[in-house]
Amino acid sequence: MWRIETRRKLDDQELEMIGHLLADTEAYDGFPPLSDHLLLELERRGPDFSAVVAFDASDRLAGYVQLARANESTAVELVIAPDARRRFDELARQLLRAALAVVAGDGGGRVYWWVHHPAERVEVLAGDVGFRLARRLLQMRRPLPITETTTVDTRAFVVGQDEAEWVRVNNAAFHDHPEQGGWTIETLQLREAEPWFDPAGFVLHERDGKLAAFCWTKVHADTTPAMGEIYVIAVDPAFHGLGLGKALTIAGLVNIAARGLTVGMLHVDAANTAAMGLYERLGFAVHHEDHAYVADIARSTHT
Repeated sequence: MWRIETRRKLDDQELEMIGHLLADTEAYDGFPPLSDHLLLELERRGPDFSAVVAFDASDRLAGYVQLARANESTAVELVIAPDARRRFDELARQLLRAALAVVAGDGGGRVYWWVHHPAERVEVLAGDVGFRLARRLLQMRRPLPITETTTVDTRAFVVGQDEAEWVRVNNAAFHDHPEQGGWTIETLQLREAEPWFDPAGFVLHERDGKLAAFCWTKVHADTTPAMGEIYVIAVDPAFHGLGLGKALTIAGLVNIAARGLTVGMLHVDAANTAAMGLYERLGFAVHHEDHAYVADIARSTHT
C-alpha cells in the first residue's frame, strides 16, 4: 500500500526526494521524466502549484504526479520510481485518479496526461482512468550540417526589446495550442532565466517593421549525441503563404550547425501533416513518439 497525498507546497525534504526520484528515473529510462515547462513549475512553485505524491511503507517516494495549468487546460505527468515498477499499473491508477480529483476540486476542465516513450499497456491504463488518446507528438531528427540555404534575413532575439512582439506572434500562431498558446512576457522570461537560453540561437525575421516569423533553438549538451533542437518555430498568420516556415527551419538548422552540433531535432504533432511533410523533405525522420491522453473533468460538487 501507498500513502497518497496532495501537495500545494513542498518542504525542503520533499523537494530533495523529488529531485532524487527524477534523477533516478531519468538514469533508468534514458530520458527526462518531466517536460521542460513542468520542471520550470517545479522550480518556481508559484501560487497555482499542485502535485500528488505517493510514499511506500518505508516513507520512500514511490511516485509523483505534477499538474500545470496552461492555456485553459491542465497538463499532468507521472513519475514512478524504478523500484516500484513491479506494480506500475496499480500505483499509476491511484496517482492519476488523485490528480484528476485535484482538477475537479479546482473547477474541472480539460486535462492532458503526457506520456513519454509510451509502452503498449499505457493505452489500457489510460482508458481505465478515463483518458483517451488525443495527440501523438513525434520527435524527428536529422544529421547536420544541412545543404539547403535560405536568403531570408534574420537577426538574433534581443532580451529586453523583443519580448512583447514575440509574445504577440507566438500567441497568434498558437492561439488554440494547450501548451504553447496563451504565453505572457513572464512565461517567456522564465525561459530567458534558464541556463540553456541563448539569444544567439533565437532567430527572428521581420517584414515591414513587424516580426513575421521566428525559430527558437535550444542546445541539449547532455544527450548522447548532443543535439540542437528547434524548440519553437512559428509564422505570424498574417504572413502565411510566403514560405517562411521552410526558410526559418533552414535558418535554425544552420544556426545549430554553426555551434558545432551534428544532430538537429524537433517535435511535431502527428496530425500536422503539412509540417511533417516539410520536415521530411528537409531530411528529418521520426525517432520516437510521445502521447497525450485527454479527459474532461467536471467541477467537484463537494465542499
